[in-house]
Amino acid sequence: MLEIRNLYKAYGKLQVLDGLNLTIHEGELFGFVGSNGAGKTTTIKIITGLLQADSGDVLVDGVKAAQQREALKSKIGYVPDFFGVYDNLKVSEYMEFFASCYGIEGLRARQRYMTLLEQVGLEEKVNFYVDGLSRGMKQRLCLARALIQDPQLLVLDEPASGLDPRSRLEMKGILKELREQGKTIMLSSHILSELAEICTDIGIIDQGKMAAKGSIEDILSRVNASNPLLITVLGEVEKTMTLLRSHPYVQTISVKGKEISVGFSGEKRDEAMLLQRLVDAEIPVSGFMRERGSLESIFMQFIQQDKTSRGGGAA
Repeated sequence: MLEIRNLYKAYGKLQVLDGLNLTIHEGELFGFVGSNGAGKTTTIKIITGLLQADSGDVLVDGVKAAQQREALKSKIGYVPDFFGVYDNLKVSEYMEFFASCYGIEGLRARQRYMTLLEQVGLEEKVNFYVDGLSRGMKQRLCLARALIQDPQLLVLDEPASGLDPRSRLEMKGILKELREQGKTIMLSSHILSELAEICTDIGIIDQGKMAAKGSIEDILSRVNASNPLLITVLGEVEKTMTLLRSHPYVQTISVKGKEISVGFSGEKRDEAMLLQRLVDAEIPVSGFMRERGSLESIFMQFIQQDKTSRGGGAA
């Protein structure tokens, strides 16, 4: 659905995008993660045709963004991080205006926008003034507007920024529903824990390059595989320590009460064999698992790995 090939963009001497490559497949709800200045918003503006890249290609459903901007308009719905100012416009007038931009008018326009307002829970606000809506309602209205031409790809830049917990939950539910309806969604956010709950895949951008990309499960497993094993025993701590010290894959050991944290370099099969050895030694094991990292810790690990591979990198 979306393919980015070797994308470069600089502002003066500042290289914002440095050969960015990214593919988002049809039906994905893709979380685009990065710290401030990593290149997220610049990438989104290039995808949506608001900014021209220095070099590289963006293809949406096979259409080159730089060469066919008119065709691109019908394929992408864009929700920016800032709603904008619409003084003295009612919700109905706001939706009618944007419908007309795509040649949708009259009864057809009303039927279309009323369906969308109902989908985002704003059908009762149709005669309210836009300025009188809460921030959460404005974000949902902006999403409804982005859907007016029934695009295949939705691109949202920090849609949950500044929203209260209830509004974030409502937005999350709407995005899940849209994905179930077949939409492909690209979502940038700093709220990493919520991305883990909603997204099928994530990509981590750092210094204009992709530091990591994959499904939530794949990325969690890649990082968790390097995390320590947490072994809880109901006794025989010293016996357990002796057995662990003799194991070739055990690198470090630390003890806190009945929980033993083990730096373990083996794979899943090696973990299973270690557990079997503990059981065979009649050690009462009540817990045996890799320590799980949060998405925030994963983000920091990938960023640190990326900077190390580049010899430090820029701040």
